[in-house]
Amino acid sequence: MANPVGSFIWYELLTSDLDGAAAFYRAVVGWTIGDHASPEAGGLDYRMIVRDDGGMAGGAMQITEDMAEGGARPIWLPYFHVEDVDAAVETIASEGGKIQMPATDLPVGRIAMVADPQGVPIYLMNPVPPADQPDAASDVFSVTENQRVRWNELASPDQAASMAFYGRHFGFTFDEKMSMGEMGDYCFIGHHGQTLGAIMQRQEESQPSVWLFYFGVPSIEAAKAAIEANGGTVLMGPHEVPGGEWIVVAIDPQGAGFGLVGPKGD
Repeated sequence: MANPVGSFIWYELLTSDLDGAAAFYRAVVGWTIGDHASPEAGGLDYRMIVRDDGGMAGGAMQITEDMAEGGARPIWLPYFHVEDVDAAVETIASEGGKIQMPATDLPVGRIAMVADPQGVPIYLMNPVPPADQPDAASDVFSVTENQRVRWNELASPDQAASMAFYGRHFGFTFDEKMSMGEMGDYCFIGHHGQTLGAIMQRQEESQPSVWLFYFGVPSIEAAKAAIEANGGTVLMGPHEVPGGEWIVVAIDPQGAGFGLVGPKGD
């Protein structure tokens, strides 16, 4: 695959109400989430998230009863590109990570889910590109485009340990940072010439240790109104960030956290 090892190559929403989530994100971000499961989902209700340009923004899966009994809750999760899923799982487990789903082969590649040593859940994937596009690259992340993830942010219970972990396994570098005063440093993630997001220190123990993804929208004000009109909850913002764009952080009606970024709009 054309994406460098360590890239964010897919995003997945686990949700307790897939139809409800589809309607919500259609109103807020503009995505279309189909009403039928993917034929490659092995019997699970797994659907593609489709952008207006016809490309994919990720996938969404209904949490089954068994998953819920095992502790699964609504959440957005990242997939990281690795060359050897089994070796990565073994190494991460040896460093104190937890195996949440063992390495499994799917038609689209080999995947596994782990919690990193700080307890943050992530997927690992060695994707299989389409037969007619051996050099295909994932475009679910973009620093500029709407309906894609534009920023990946981790509030870690141990910022230094997380930076070391993601640097070691995924090639992240942390050459730039921004002071947030008493909140500590906001350390930007460099990766093959791109800034992917940032890692910071979690401020409260009640704050979940998960990746937070900011989706691009054309108007933060309009998206905020759509969140509130469709059963979501805005936790922060609109808030202006360096560079002149605006963000909000919110929870969808099923309880999954997410962010939005874009111009303030009307």
